Amino acid sequence: MSSSKVALVTGAGRGIGLATVRRFLAEGWRVALLEVDAALLDQAMAALAAPDATLALPCDVAVAAEVFPAIQRAARHFGRLDALVNNAGTAVFKPILETTPEEWNRVLSVNLTGPFLCTQAAAPLMAEHGGGAVVNVTSISGLRASTLRVAYGTSKAALAHLTKQQAVELGALGIRVNAVAPGPVDTAMAKAVHTPEIRRDYHDAIPLNRYGLETELAEVIVFLCSDRASYLTGQEIAVDGGFDAAGIGLPTLRQARRNL
Repeated sequence: MSSSKVALVTGAGRGIGLATVRRFLAEGWRVALLEVDAALLDQAMAALAAPDATLALPCDVAVAAEVFPAIQRAARHFGRLDALVNNAGTAVFKPILETTPEEWNRVLSVNLTGPFLCTQAAAPLMAEHGGGAVVNVTSISGLRASTLRVAYGTSKAALAHLTKQQAVELGALGIRVNAVAPGPVDTAMAKAVHTPEIRRDYHDAIPLNRYGLETELAEVIVFLCSDRASYLTGQEIAVDGGFDAAGIGLPTLRQARRNL
């Protein structure tokens, strides 16, 4: 049986999740891909073409009856579990007064209950081999309020606090828990809902003046799961080009510099 480390990534069929799987594989890890969309999961597995180092797990992270057997299967298949990346997420972009209770419940179930269930299932398995690491993928929307994100932003803000709760309680098992908060990233979701005008507004508000790349998020996630981050726990790192740090006036200041 291989002794290389094992990670489980949720929402692994595309975007940041799939980029994270690729980064893990490049560093010699074996990876279980957990994804609710079976067709997307099949496409990802075919694209990776690494059958000995990957395992496909169709699963809805919001359903406990699916989560626990899936994560146990990953640990049995690979013989261990060292890292969990809670990346699966969903969003509804509607005004507060138009968001239905059903939409609210689904977003909270996937984005908050999902990481709670997955970590609850994974932690005992990690503890069997001395510990491990969990990374929760939050969002800049959990740090800064915005329009049309009442369910999404609230779920991600709550996930940031869940990260701290998990870090405090699971540290005794040798499990570190951190969060990565992506800013605007060139994902399929962003390309679908961000008009050219919205993209221009984001560029104006980001000190680095661009969207992030999925691979840039993957680098930080895998770092946090590695031994290189061995004394890091309970933290939320905004990988956002400086978006959270910035106030107003960036476009004006940029124009002033150009006029010097």
